[in-house]
Amino acid sequence: LGAMLTNTGHCLRAHQAMIPRNLKPFPYICGCRMLSGYKPKSNVKESYKILELEEGCSLDDIRNSYRSLAKKYHPDSGSATANSEAFMRVEEAYRVVLSDVTSKKKSSENGEEEDQFKSNAPQHRHYLSYEGVGFGTPSQREKQYMQFRVDRATEQVLEYRKQRLERQYGMTDLMKAKDVKQSKKVKITQAVERLVEDLIQESMAKGDFDNLRGKGKPLQKFSACPHIDPMTHNLNRILIDNGYQPEWILMQKEIRETIERLRKSIVASRSKLGGPMTPYRQKQWNRICEQFIEDIRKLNKRIDSFNLVVPLLSRQMVHFNADKEIVRAQKTYEALVENIEASNLGTKENEEANVERLGWKSSLLKWLN
Repeated sequence: LGAMLTNTGHCLRAHQAMIPRNLKPFPYICGCRMLSGYKPKSNVKESYKILELEEGCSLDDIRNSYRSLAKKYHPDSGSATANSEAFMRVEEAYRVVLSDVTSKKKSSENGEEEDQFKSNAPQHRHYLSYEGVGFGTPSQREKQYMQFRVDRATEQVLEYRKQRLERQYGMTDLMKAKDVKQSKKVKITQAVERLVEDLIQESMAKGDFDNLRGKGKPLQKFSACPHIDPMTHNLNRILIDNGYQPEWILMQKEIRETIERLRKSIVASRSKLGGPMTPYRQKQWNRICEQFIEDIRKLNKRIDSFNLVVPLLSRQMVHFNADKEIVRAQKTYEALVENIEASNLGTKENEEANVERLGWKSSLLKWLN
């Protein structure tokens, strides 16, 4: 068995010696050695040129270029440009470029790690956290750091307010006068509050509140909406009692008042122009219509803002059509003219009836005269 293994080894070495040099870059096993350990003699710059790349490219660019060239020159690809020697050069260049990029990447990473270690070596993570504020256990240092941040934020807010007031007033004397005035106002308010509190306590001591209705009884539940909390109910009741209205209600009221005002104004303008219009009055009417269209456009923008804040979908409003509103104004004007004519015709008929009824009296007076 030992003699057989020895002869086998000699045969493998002989076959390895017979392999041509241009086949050694392939990682095939020949004997007890790997031919992938073959070190090419190509230059790095020539290898970049063979792969049609530039120095500093990424690994993805290298792989993509190698794949495209391998498909182009591989002997088994079946293409017209298949060339075994060119494929060997591409293979060798790919290995050289890949090793060069890998070595550069490792050296840069090692340099960054060394710089980071040098800058952070004298310190410890325990002392880097919380900006170096506080002492004691981590929980104690966290509380101290939170308080430090609160104090720092307060100082920044005060400094910002001071700078804003200085920019606003420009003079320190005015700032001092305003501060004195504000302090007096605060003192007066506090004095009034203390006086009111003293009066309430004095009335309670005298027994003025003993005869109040519902004393000693629990508060009544809110029967209107049992699902709402008492605080919200009280706030809503206070707002309603003081005349507060939501924004969307005020906007709705404003929109309705605006459209009524615009309708009345255009009808009044048409009435001023009168009956069959001359070319001059027609120009005036066209200018009035243009201004009316612009007002309607602004009102429609207001309606868009209203639809964004209204809480109910059924309460949303649609846009007003300026052309329809102008036609409506024209019809209103015609109806007014017809009513005026009808009233005038009625007065004439009444006058004629009165003349006929009083005709015999006038003839009698003439005869007597």
